[in-house]
Amino acid sequence: MSKKLQGLRDNFSLLGEKNKVLVANRGEIPIRIFRSAHELSMRTVAIYSHEDRLATHRLKADEAYVIGNKGEFTPVGAYLAIDEIIKIAKEHQVDFIHPGYGFLSENSEFAQKVAESGITWIGPPSSVIDAVGDKVSARNLAAKANVPVVPGTPGPIESVEEALEFVKEYGYPVIIKAAFGGGGRGMRVVREGDDVADAFQRATSEAKTAFGNGTCFVERFLNKPKHIEVQLLADNYGNVVHLFERDCSVQRRHQKVVEVAPAKTLPIDVRNAILTDAVKLAKEAGYRNAGTAEFLVDDQNRHYFIEINPRIQVEHTITEEITGIDVVAAQIQIAAGASLPQLGLLQDKITTRGFAIQCRITTEDPAKNFQPDTGRLEVYRSSGGNGVRLDGGNAYAGAIISPHYDSMLVKCTCSGSTYEIVRRKMIRSLIEFRIRGVKTNIPFLLTLLTHPVFISGDYWTTYIDDTPQLFQMVASQNRAQKLLHYLADLAVNGSTIKGQIGLPKLKKYPDVPQIHDAQGNLIDVTLPPPSGWRQVLLEEGPAEFAKQVRNFNGTLLMDTTWRDAHQSLLATRVRTIDLATIAPTTAHALSGAFALECWGGATFDVAMRFLHEDPWERLRKLRALVPNIPFQMLLRGANGVAYSSLPDNAIDHFVKQAKDNGVDIFRVFDALNDLEQLKVGVDAVKKAGGVVEATICYSGDMLQPGKKYNLDYYLEITDKIVAMGTHILGIKDMAGTLKPAAAKLLIGSLRAKYPDLPIHVHSHDSAGTAVASMAQCALAGADVVDVAINSMSGLTSQGSINALLASLDGSVDTGVSEQSARELDAYWAEMRLLYSCFEADLKGPDPEVYVHEIPGGQLTNLLFQAQQLGLGEQWIETKKAYREANYLLGDIVKVTPTSKVVGDLAQFMVSNKLTSDDVRRLANTLDFPDSIMDFFEGLIGQPYGGFPEPLRSDVLRNKRRKLTTRPGLELAPFDLASIKEDLETRFGDISECDVASYNMYPKVYEDFQKMKEKYGDLSVLPTKNFLAPAVIDEEIEVTIEKGKTLIIKLQAIGDLNKETGTREVYFELNGELRKIRVNDNSQQVQTVAKPKADNHDPLQIGAPMAGVIVEVKVHKGSLVKKGQPVAVLSAMKMEMVISSSADGLVKEVLVNNDENVDASDLLVVLEEEVPAEKEE
Repeated sequence: MSKKLQGLRDNFSLLGEKNKVLVANRGEIPIRIFRSAHELSMRTVAIYSHEDRLATHRLKADEAYVIGNKGEFTPVGAYLAIDEIIKIAKEHQVDFIHPGYGFLSENSEFAQKVAESGITWIGPPSSVIDAVGDKVSARNLAAKANVPVVPGTPGPIESVEEALEFVKEYGYPVIIKAAFGGGGRGMRVVREGDDVADAFQRATSEAKTAFGNGTCFVERFLNKPKHIEVQLLADNYGNVVHLFERDCSVQRRHQKVVEVAPAKTLPIDVRNAILTDAVKLAKEAGYRNAGTAEFLVDDQNRHYFIEINPRIQVEHTITEEITGIDVVAAQIQIAAGASLPQLGLLQDKITTRGFAIQCRITTEDPAKNFQPDTGRLEVYRSSGGNGVRLDGGNAYAGAIISPHYDSMLVKCTCSGSTYEIVRRKMIRSLIEFRIRGVKTNIPFLLTLLTHPVFISGDYWTTYIDDTPQLFQMVASQNRAQKLLHYLADLAVNGSTIKGQIGLPKLKKYPDVPQIHDAQGNLIDVTLPPPSGWRQVLLEEGPAEFAKQVRNFNGTLLMDTTWRDAHQSLLATRVRTIDLATIAPTTAHALSGAFALECWGGATFDVAMRFLHEDPWERLRKLRALVPNIPFQMLLRGANGVAYSSLPDNAIDHFVKQAKDNGVDIFRVFDALNDLEQLKVGVDAVKKAGGVVEATICYSGDMLQPGKKYNLDYYLEITDKIVAMGTHILGIKDMAGTLKPAAAKLLIGSLRAKYPDLPIHVHSHDSAGTAVASMAQCALAGADVVDVAINSMSGLTSQGSINALLASLDGSVDTGVSEQSARELDAYWAEMRLLYSCFEADLKGPDPEVYVHEIPGGQLTNLLFQAQQLGLGEQWIETKKAYREANYLLGDIVKVTPTSKVVGDLAQFMVSNKLTSDDVRRLANTLDFPDSIMDFFEGLIGQPYGGFPEPLRSDVLRNKRRKLTTRPGLELAPFDLASIKEDLETRFGDISECDVASYNMYPKVYEDFQKMKEKYGDLSVLPTKNFLAPAVIDEEIEVTIEKGKTLIIKLQAIGDLNKETGTREVYFELNGELRKIRVNDNSQQVQTVAKPKADNHDPLQIGAPMAGVIVEVKVHKGSLVKKGQPVAVLSAMKMEMVISSSADGLVKEVLVNNDENVDASDLLVVLEEEVPAEKEE
């Protein structure tokens, strides 16, 4: 039978039978003391408050006892309960008490009572604590020892008048300091012009709160001094040695942050003088045990004694590392009666070796003025290795960081042969730490350690406060833990991605197909792709590029799969990871393509809004993977990629960022073919150096007799665009209404009139005729036509690439291999399954598009929105209403955002059961959606043929003006520098791309940043794991950057905690167990049926359609007039003002901001206003 561990210790006891020590402290220092005690074969006793019952120091001792009964003491008060602590010590036959640092460590009453109880006190006797423990006594001691001190008051001061007298004699600056205690509390620096009385009051008040004694004194404040302290050891026989000095100058508000031993820049003669004086002071005081003599060294290397700290210091570790002496073990043995010679501690034998640095890692947030953070440590992984020492307390995964105690988590001490080696070692060590769940000061420490002042060693006591650059930190990304939070929420609550219905049908990760050359040889897509049209553009410039496109003997193809195709079929939901996966293969397979349409339009805001991705990062990633094929984006003229006009400088700024980050060709259009609006985008592209593709929006069937958008119209617009200046002419058929015969006539006519103008045609296959129309365009002289990969083509998307190639049957050269396109399609066939949960469930082509003219990209969105608003069963009515709405608005060109105006009006009509005649008749009483109000005001531009009257006047009703000029002319330029500064203040590191995103979509960008802060970069998650909850034991591989892969496995989902409404979700991350707590949203949902408004009662105001109340504008008791806004409703991307239907007094408001409502839900109840009685 093996011996017990204590038996092993007893065999090697150095102290005989008196070998039991209690540490009257908590956290890190008891553990540190226990270790030395165990090495001396001692038994150890911990004490703890009720709040500390799970603390680590309790578990590291041989015995542990709670201080008092539950509720008897405050969390801090328990460690200050002198009598209770001594009682515990006596009850359990304790021989020694070590006070640690803080709490009672400098309390002479405690030391005295310990000694009186027959227990050995590990520290200086109470008389010595009294002699050196307050700063006034220390100054008297220095005078006796003839050691210089900073000029100050000879004793404590009682009033502010005494402080003012000192200032009058010695001048500014001065420091008012607590006579008792330390740690930076009870200290106030007063400079010329400051309020001395206020500083005195605050210092005394703080000192009294912290130390129970508000006594203060005043001394001269030194400019940029160093704080040097000397570690002392003294035995009971008059022997004193020093263990050299520590430089503790790196402080924040008088609290030490980083300590160094020995001092790097202290001259030898100054060092020797300080060491000599320290020993002299200790002998003069009759000092015993360990202590620290503290000095200031001014900018002229004059040193001044401050005080002696009669206890072990937090930073004693660095002295131990450079001298090899265990200070705590020496303390214990000295208290037990050993002399310094017996311990081998002779001054001439004590030397230093190399350097040591200590960093205090705390749970404080440097970005919030070092505000302490509390909560659960979700992850704790420490550093280690050669020359790294860790002294920690409650530092482990799952530990609760309490608000009751000091925020220090662990002390990291590094040692090595030179200062620079140690500095670098400390940086490495701090980077190795992984602490999640609470904020830490590690980012600040890393910034500090890499600052030139710290590198030089020339720091001073206010260095941190004087150096604001230290707060420009690089924060830990916390990527893995944030992703786990997302996966945990997904596992408990399911997907919250808007528009998702069900789960992906593809249950595996997609395969990347192999492609072959014309000879059947396998193409290695890891090699650089063949040169393409982008090389022509980069080498020759936009003008020559356009010329060579025109001179190409055939018709080039642009693949829309990466933008418009998935916008039209899958609600723009295809993610960056899936585009990047197929990008290298695409660069080879479509190397001869004119371009890839991959950016802009709805993909920009949807990336942030619903996919929680950065569209700029998508652009940069894809650009790096496809260096040979030009990228094209969709630019909405004076709107940029927003839905309304912006200042011209915002458009210029956005386009420049787009060009600089990878866009080559800009398809610029205006939703109304308003050339003034179009010109803003065209000019911005010219300034940025991009290829301009000024585009005409094709609307309806131009062959239809009486259609206002006829051949003459398109030729006239083209004349004006050519005069404006464009590299390429774009024809954009959003609805797919360009019939083959019309395509042949239009392109043939344009080609005849402008033989040198490159023409690029875009259409949708809504009616099933896009392939035939594009073939006619090619045969009529178009230089580029748009197609999509087969599995992403048809319906509301573009025509099939292989169908077009087969139709042309080699009669027109396209530069694209039919075989390569077909092989590439295998990937996108799987993508349709992966994104099946976003399918619009369209069964086939809809030739009715020639009647209703709904654009392809909008048709799927409109169907989805109709379903969301409860109009799904009335889809046929919605399509009919769309046609009527279009003619109500004057038969406008229907492209985003004008198509949205028509769609909003159609939904409004169906929801409220209005006919065209009803709208005309009731226009001056209806509350129209904001998009319709914007259109009639002229904020979208001027429609061809003007606005319909009197409808425009009736709709606006003097609520809005009637613009006759370009909206952007009335907008003040954005202050881009101020916007960036504001974003940096709110979100940290901000690029010009961030500014551009914010300018386009302020609220969407802010929400994206909040989502990124919560979950990190979600774009790295495989799509099936982004959309579908993980399966138990499913292994998920996530590459967060090159060479860094996380292996995640869901282990279990815990039971519901009914008190908190949360569940614990357990993961394995790279083999480590991680636990995430998640709110179970199903436990918070309450379904409450809202009353419906009586549409015949003007005193009842109801919701015109389902949506979210953005703002309630009235309250109970408000007096309202008919037509006055009472609330603002948001439904999808549509906002409308809800107006009062009558004069009256608000009797009841039944909704709040951000509350969901259904159509006809009662919002506000009025009562008729009672006229006030007239005075006689």
